[in-house]
Amino acid sequence: MKTIKDVANLAGVSVATVSRALNKSGYVSDKSRQKVEAAIKELDFYPNEVARSLFQKKSKLIGLLLPDISNPFFPLVAKGVEDKVNERGYNLILGNVQENPLKESEYIRTFAQNNVAGVLSAVESNSTKLKNMPFVMLDRVTSDKEYSVHSDDYQGGILAATAISERKPGLVVVMVGPRTVSNSLVRLAGSVKLLEENKLTYHLFETESFQFDSAQESAHRLFEMFPNVSSIIASNDIHALTIMREAIRRGLTIPEDLQVIGYDDNPYSKLMYPSLSTIAQPAYQIGYKGAEILCNRIEGLKVVEKNIQLPVKIEIRESLRKKEYE
Repeated sequence: MKTIKDVANLAGVSVATVSRALNKSGYVSDKSRQKVEAAIKELDFYPNEVARSLFQKKSKLIGLLLPDISNPFFPLVAKGVEDKVNERGYNLILGNVQENPLKESEYIRTFAQNNVAGVLSAVESNSTKLKNMPFVMLDRVTSDKEYSVHSDDYQGGILAATAISERKPGLVVVMVGPRTVSNSLVRLAGSVKLLEENKLTYHLFETESFQFDSAQESAHRLFEMFPNVSSIIASNDIHALTIMREAIRRGLTIPEDLQVIGYDDNPYSKLMYPSLSTIAQPAYQIGYKGAEILCNRIEGLKVVEKNIQLPVKIEIRESLRKKEYE
């Protein structure tokens, strides 16, 4: 690995001159700067960004905590974050927590060790662990978060239940996402309000996780508990797709025997046959706008909107029946 000393030797200048040129601090003549730049290019030298950030008391690294990268919703959030921070000259360190508090603590320690400039998080946790780092919450937002970006989950719950209630609902099962995740309870509140206003009978089905690994077991358990279910409001697209697969395995026809609506509009929802009706969340925009807020905070710029709620919309596809009065 090439060092700053190698650059200085090749350029014929002092290590201090190279350091000033790299950090843009202090005087460096045009001739010496050109020599340093030529040596850096020839040696393919990359400065130690952590050491540099400690010297400058500034960092170009941003940390991102995600609950589960195997859920297609969160890579879209991450892409939005990455695109915006790259636009602003920062690089991203990703922490895939996998719903594990110990991993979360390890990643936060890694962020601190790398002197990150700020953190974005879609993990519901105690943000005091981040000490004095600028911090923005994404997606899973509670009322006490000063800076946040999320979608309108209450309206999403209403839209999902409305779609079901308009289409010969029969026996309705509402999947409840993990109760430790705030937005799953907000979605539930919206769905329950609509179902009760329409005087529809429904049952709640509890799930402990949004993770892919638990979805198949949950689908099997749901059909064992409710063999005559006619309509399902799923907690997310992963569970919805797994339910549809299990229903087809059991000889049911979608949507005639069973109709299903998901949540998120992940890329696979269109590829399933029948295709999945779902509530579309603006995952990319959540990440992009959250990163914009964080970069503004880091750079001391005014943050006009501290808490941003983005709209959701319904995507009607083949997993829902025709409306009763169409």
